[in-house]
Amino acid sequence: MRAEFKGSYPSTKVLPEGDLPEFAFIGRSNVGKSSLINMLCNHRDLAKTSSKPGKTQHIARFLVDNKWYLIDLPGYGYAKVSKESRAIFGELIQDYLLDREKLYCVFVLIDSRLEAQKIDLEFMEWLGESGVPFTIAFTKTDKLKPAEVITNVENYKTKLLETWVELPDMFVTSATEKLGQTEILKFIDKVRGK
Repeated sequence: MRAEFKGSYPSTKVLPEGDLPEFAFIGRSNVGKSSLINMLCNHRDLAKTSSKPGKTQHIARFLVDNKWYLIDLPGYGYAKVSKESRAIFGELIQDYLLDREKLYCVFVLIDSRLEAQKIDLEFMEWLGESGVPFTIAFTKTDKLKPAEVITNVENYKTKLLETWVELPDMFVTSATEKLGQTEILKFIDKVRGK
């Protein structure tokens, strides 16, 4: 697999219109998004990882195998970023998710160690109401025992079923163990109609 960085964009106005399918990755700050992107693309530092939350503040675009774009969106809900920045992130994320014609699916990243967070649930609710197709990727599962992962994912499903009639596709991932890589890439191929 070949992934190449195509640019970082502070606004959707300067983001080139692509002619290939786009798959976006988003989650709360520090959910392990960059690590997951690097794992999917077999690349150690394609997406920059940081111990400081709120590192991604632009839309980053990566071309994968000349067939589709992987879009790295800013994290949401990080308290230490100023209110103005949060408003810009919000607007940037919203503009991209609502107006992008080639967006096929959004991967919402969820930290598998935590119980369902209000901000994630509200974000997915908004995606559903806006008609944006999404799937869930549980991250950092290597930090849990296998039985805890199963329990936490089941609890998450139960929580979602309080408001959702049908559950989205879900993937259990670990960047360090390459868990979920094959499943996510197969899913992307399927959505692309390949």
